[in-house]
Amino acid sequence: MRTGILTATILCLVLAAGCSRQRPSDKPPVHLVTNMDDQPKYKPQASSEFFVNGQAMRLPVEGTVARGWLREDVVFYTGRTENGQLVRRSPVPMTLSLLQRGQERYNIYCSPCHGQTGAAQDIKSIVVQKGMLAPPSFHEQRLRDVEDGHIFDVITNGIRNMPPYKYQISVEDRWAIVAYFRALQRSQNAAAEDVPATVRQELQ
Repeated sequence: MRTGILTATILCLVLAAGCSRQRPSDKPPVHLVTNMDDQPKYKPQASSEFFVNGQAMRLPVEGTVARGWLREDVVFYTGRTENGQLVRRSPVPMTLSLLQRGQERYNIYCSPCHGQTGAAQDIKSIVVQKGMLAPPSFHEQRLRDVEDGHIFDVITNGIRNMPPYKYQISVEDRWAIVAYFRALQRSQNAAAEDVPATVRQELQ
């Protein structure tokens, strides 16, 4: 009995030593259970004998929402009301951090076409210099009057020569860019009354 226990103990120690990763080995590892290495799977557009219609790619179950994809706040995610009307004002409160984030994202994604100030036609942005048609200036009265929801929708889905950016820019960052868009418009169309009284006195 003792001999059997001793033999089993020695075998366990030998096996444990064989599992050590301290020294490299040219031999492939031993896999007693390969299910985790070679799992059955379907490739895109593959056929299946399991499902009645023979398609391996399945639609989501009706009424279900993937984790992280719940879109209860229609205005925030679409820039429109439940009736489909564009919202006049952004649902995101205006803060300094929002504007700073919007400026950062704008400089990355928007300035190559629209320029640093939004007046691509006047300053010849990089894309315009390369021969592309100049986009309209943000400072046209038409674009100063449009809804915030329209700007958000254009960033999301694109318009005319502008491609959609919903795949590159998150919803939160799109609203940040909308805020900075308005800041650019304000910067080019500000009046003396917009300057705080204390600062105005210093300027005079």
